[in-house]
Amino acid sequence: MKPRYSFSSRRTKRATKSPKLRKQKEKYPSLVKKIVETSDIILEVLDARFVSDTRNSELEKEIKKLDKKIIYVLNKSDLIKKQKKQNLSNYVFVSCKLRTGIKNLRDKIKITANKIKKQKSVDDKTTIGIIGYPNTGKSSLINLLIGRSSAGTGAEAGFTKGIQKLRLSQDIILLDTPGVIPEKDYSSAEKQAIIKHTIVGGRSYSKVKDPELVIANLIKEYRGVLEKHYKINAKGNSEILLEKLGRKKGFLKKGGKVNEDKTARFILKDWQMGVIRL
Repeated sequence: MKPRYSFSSRRTKRATKSPKLRKQKEKYPSLVKKIVETSDIILEVLDARFVSDTRNSELEKEIKKLDKKIIYVLNKSDLIKKQKKQNLSNYVFVSCKLRTGIKNLRDKIKITANKIKKQKSVDDKTTIGIIGYPNTGKSSLINLLIGRSSAGTGAEAGFTKGIQKLRLSQDIILLDTPGVIPEKDYSSAEKQAIIKHTIVGGRSYSKVKDPELVIANLIKEYRGVLEKHYKINAKGNSEILLEKLGRKKGFLKKGGKVNEDKTARFILKDWQMGVIRL
């Protein structure tokens, strides 16, 4: 059975009921398959904070089956205190924000491309496919690699909508794709899936349902991080954090009650934008 993939740019139940949007979503698996099949090298862009959670095991199996070369790019390394050794065959830490690690990545690409070129015709170009979860920084990485703003970037998940073909050098072509979440992990209804994907940036802070649940999981899993950032003693309680921060920011409803939804989305925006460091 062939693996299936889902993209974050179509998430809600209402969207999946629309024939037009359903048709748009159905073309994504063929795009991903085409990228993997036509590329000589695959760059899988991962979030350095959530390496395991942002790996796409389904696509990696497909890449291995087709005997393609893969380089793991651990982006957003500026948001972690220490670059720990990873159980990956070929990886590099980068920070698109600070523009660090790009030279190391270029060197890895060149070395891998030269090895492949020896097995190909002299006139053949090396094609590199860029894959990864939504909001891991694929387009920002491409812009740094090619030295100009050719790939569109956006803060919200699902910004890139189709394949973009860009030239890295005379002999190397880059292919950028929309962010993809494995089908086995994707659910528009299952709460734990929603929470996980929102934390790693796969679902936008502006569109996720019940953002308070995500905050409850964040404060539990990353104890003290949110409280330290906002300088609030919440005693590990998300409700206290939302209450105090909401009043501090003036996110109030009529009658003076805190707007928990707005406050939760404010925190998630800071989290997904990389304002909050681990």
